[in-house]
Amino acid sequence: MADITRREGIIPRRERDPFSQMQELMNWDPFEAMTQLLGGARATAPTFVPAFEVKETKDAFIFKADLPGVQDKDLDISLTGDRLVVSGKRESEKREENERYFAYERSFGSFSRAFTLPEGVDADHIAADLKDGVLHLTLPKKPEVQPKRIKVGVGGDKPKA
Repeated sequence: MADITRREGIIPRRERDPFSQMQELMNWDPFEAMTQLLGGARATAPTFVPAFEVKETKDAFIFKADLPGVQDKDLDISLTGDRLVVSGKRESEKREENERYFAYERSFGSFSRAFTLPEGVDADHIAADLKDGVLHLTLPKKPEVQPKRIKVGVGGDKPKA
């Protein structure tokens, strides 16, 4: 009987990291893909899409974003209901006509990222700090949303509150 798990000529499927797949989707431009399919060329500069890190702790939601070259005056952060929006822009540097570039890979432009938050964010105590090109956002949780420990009684004893 032939081994059906491995056949010559078939390349095994490579496992993909779901976070890298999401990053690829965030950078996907459907208009660029459509232009390429139709055989046209669209001369666009790379767009600025900052990378975010979001984590939840016991007391808060912590956001970090890499925003090199973004000034605090060019940054807008808003919370409406359960929707956090971080937007801004990174200005391109002036190029002199006589300058010669061998590589120009940095991206500039406007960006906007939106996040849907779970219930319980304390909107009155949100803190934002931009330092060394990294945005730190701390969105504390309301005290009533924090988990409460429930004691369990043993052998018919009533638990103490």
